[in-house]
Amino acid sequence: MKLKRFFSVLNGAAMALLFATPAFAAAGDTPDTRADWDELWHEVLVDITVIGVIFIVAAIYMLIRFKATNPEQVGTATRLTTANAIGWALIPAAIFMADDFYLAAKGWTVWDHQRTVPENAMEVKVTGYQWYWEFEYEDGTTTDELKVPVGTPVVLRMTSDDVIHSFGLPYYRLTEDVMPGRITYIWFNPIEEVETLVTCREFCGNSHSEMFTAVEAIAPAEFEKWLAEQG
Repeated sequence: MKLKRFFSVLNGAAMALLFATPAFAAAGDTPDTRADWDELWHEVLVDITVIGVIFIVAAIYMLIRFKATNPEQVGTATRLTTANAIGWALIPAAIFMADDFYLAAKGWTVWDHQRTVPENAMEVKVTGYQWYWEFEYEDGTTTDELKVPVGTPVVLRMTSDDVIHSFGLPYYRLTEDVMPGRITYIWFNPIEEVETLVTCREFCGNSHSEMFTAVEAIAPAEFEKWLAEQG
């Protein structure tokens, strides 16, 4: 009964932490998936560090505590009862598994946000060629660089004219394959004015390394002016 109560409390604590995370809190709004991925990666690093420190401290303690004092000395292990053996095996495993399930559930939530396009998203069609990107806006404007308005989610509907490419937006923590005969998509939420890059992350031929272009998030008024000038 004690073990059952322990697992019940552990599960409840994990779920409470999970639903308190920003990834869940932002579900009703347009999520900032870039910040969510960064936070998730930060938590993974913290967990790995904490677990590593625990094992290092335990190893150092045992090396000192159970060090042999002479070559003839032979250690003896304390005999464990069945309950002790089960407890030492299941309780640490339950703690680590609860942490793993927490991180996995949070990662799945962020991924679900990333695959659910906001209703107010602006659509841009993307075509990959050897070795450049072409962007077509909703009004028919076609350019070789991507400009987007700050504050408006942008969904990219992508295909390839020749071989498999991979559309990589490192600043927004996004990558998606671009393939002939198939339309794939990603979306991102530009929340600040910034100029970044899109690169091809799939080897696509001799000039693969040259397949990059600017991605610029600008003020809405400046974007409308730029779009009108292109037309």
